[in-house]
Amino acid sequence: MKDFFKDKIFQIISETADEQNQECYVIGGFVRDIFLKRSSKDIDIVVVGSGIALAEKVSAKLGKKAKLTVFKTYGTAQVKLKDLEVEFVGARKESYNRDSRNPIVENGTLEDDQNRRDFTINALAICLNKDRFGELIDPFGGLDDLKNFVIRTPLNPDITFSDDPLRMMRGIRFSAQLGFFLETNTFDAIVRNKERIEIITKERIADELNKIMMSHKPSVGFILLDKTGLLELIFPELLMLKGAETKDGVGHKDNFFHTLAVLDNLCKHTDNLWLRWAALLHDIGKPATKRFDGRLGWTFHNHNYVGEKMIPEIFKRMKLPMNEKMKYVQKLVTLHMRPIVLSEEEITDSAIRRLLFDAGDDIDDLMKLCEADITSKNPEKVKKFRSNFQLVRQKLKTIEEKDRVRNFQPPISGQEIMETFNLPACSTVGEIKARIKDAILDGVIPNEYEAAHAFMVETAKDFGLKRVKL
Repeated sequence: MKDFFKDKIFQIISETADEQNQECYVIGGFVRDIFLKRSSKDIDIVVVGSGIALAEKVSAKLGKKAKLTVFKTYGTAQVKLKDLEVEFVGARKESYNRDSRNPIVENGTLEDDQNRRDFTINALAICLNKDRFGELIDPFGGLDDLKNFVIRTPLNPDITFSDDPLRMMRGIRFSAQLGFFLETNTFDAIVRNKERIEIITKERIADELNKIMMSHKPSVGFILLDKTGLLELIFPELLMLKGAETKDGVGHKDNFFHTLAVLDNLCKHTDNLWLRWAALLHDIGKPATKRFDGRLGWTFHNHNYVGEKMIPEIFKRMKLPMNEKMKYVQKLVTLHMRPIVLSEEEITDSAIRRLLFDAGDDIDDLMKLCEADITSKNPEKVKKFRSNFQLVRQKLKTIEEKDRVRNFQPPISGQEIMETFNLPACSTVGEIKARIKDAILDGVIPNEYEAAHAFMVETAKDFGLKRVKL
């Protein structure tokens, strides 16, 4: 904890608090992360008295290099200094009514403030006043819980979760982020209070889900969401993947746990949140497409296309962004079967060109997703798939260098087709343009203007067209 004392900002806060005769503590996640040896740039300061007043004095001492923002409605203030964000708030005690997670707030003591914290590991406080500088205040055994990897509420967990149901998801998120265990009473209280999640806004739930998604091993969070019953309430489509079925001696894998394995595999190679969402949703269409065929066994035909169509409704309901991020997830879900099929068949130049054309700049992300999708417990099968994927990757690189088809537009525009044959905008123009594109992708002609122009002239004859523009 020695490094904690070295930062100048704590010395300034300490001096200013003493000048104002205010008790002052650093509290919460920053203190927790000191003991976990994790770096943190978000610092929460709790003051017995006015947090805003202390923030204003500290900001004035720091001068122009600090930026002060005051939130009078919430009784808080923030001081930004380089990459540090220091939040000041007065110590408070809270009470809740049944229908809202927004508390009735009153001024309080440090003890009151620690009592209202979500978990013991987040209730740790360190005094900043000079005569007690560095003293740890740990009324709930949070330090022991850190040592024992335990998530536990400071007070009765039923009251903690009923008052603010978002804390249930925060507890699960901390389990995923830190690799900690939910203490038995805490876990059981989440099960008992799970229905209370309904008073939480979809935006806040999505924020916690995204934090679970960005953890080192997201499967931990999703399995806990399932076991506590929260998953059924916030993400029923994912729960529908759960379960393996056997018929006539033929079984299929549990697609819920397969999906989580794919997600964990992918997380070893990317911090892209939306690529991780694509992994979570890549098989979301399987329950709707599951069929048993006496000859083929279990099939999930076109589950990628069905999954693509499900995504807008899922994103809309969960208040996830309905923009290019959603379209990116859709695109990867739609295409995720293509490299897998290529890896199982003889790889043709035409198939590679079409994959490059359809995936565009997302081809590398698509390949990461598909390689993460290899979850077989058969090491020989995994080895074969990985080897085949390397062939696909090499072929992609070769074709890209030779034919430049990633994100390409046919060298002949629709406007040029109309002017050349004196055509209005019509389906014939689109058909000619499509044939030029297909000819390039199939390797019939190179991706060059002269070749495409000659092909256009020949193709136009099929429609009885003659050039009017030379």
